[in-house]
Amino acid sequence: MTNEEFIAVAKAKVFENYRDRIIANFETFPHSVKIFVTWYSKVLQNHKALLGVSDPNDQHYYEITYNGDKGELYLDVYNKEENVCIKVNENE
Repeated sequence: MTNEEFIAVAKAKVFENYRDRIIANFETFPHSVKIFVTWYSKVLQNHKALLGVSDPNDQHYYEITYNGDKGELYLDVYNKEENVCIKVNENE
């Protein structure tokens, strides 16, 4: 699988997951939603990407992993639980 093919599949799978959750919870689907990649890496035959959805009501982030040895794709969905500010430099 090429880098471009993996990114296309990853975006499609995240969109499907998002769409299925939104349609189940809301009467109308926001069609202007975009799926974006925030990080991507490929090592040997394996791919991994972190993706997000442009909907401000969706506080999840998505991790997609492709296992090239087994030809399997894994989707993990994470929920943001908190955002903590940690001061590193006291002078600022």
